Amino acid sequence: PRPGDLIEIDRPLYQHWALYLGDGYVINVTPVDEGAPSLSVCTTSIFTRKAKVKKQLLKEVVGNDIWRLNNKSDQYCTPSPVEEIIRRAERWIDKEVPHSPFVRNYEDFVKLLRYQDPFSYQVS
Repeated sequence: PRPGDLIEIDRPLYQHWALYLGDGYVINVTPVDEGAPSLSVCTTSIFTRKAKVKKQLLKEVVGNDIWRLNNKSDQYCTPSPVEEIIRRAERWIDKEVPHSPFVRNYEDFVKLLRYQDPFSYQVS
């Protein structure tokens, strides 16, 4: 992946999303009630209302799950310049954010960083 790329991760019950920062790191939203949510997310954590934005190694976030680059929304939205995406992302690290599988989900967050427009095909 290249900095600014969106990464979609197949989880047992949903798709998790992250944004690649470079040097093996991603930024992603993780449930507050989990120690290492990227490796083992239980069903209840999908429905949590609080989450934290974390910078983590891609390999730690993915674990044994399958992942892929997913910049397909580039056909509908123009991504911000990479430097701006990274700068925007870094401002969120370690901040607590509201989270719901239906509004403000993982996909919304990374698309907000890349396009300045949160939208989720997972929800729609």
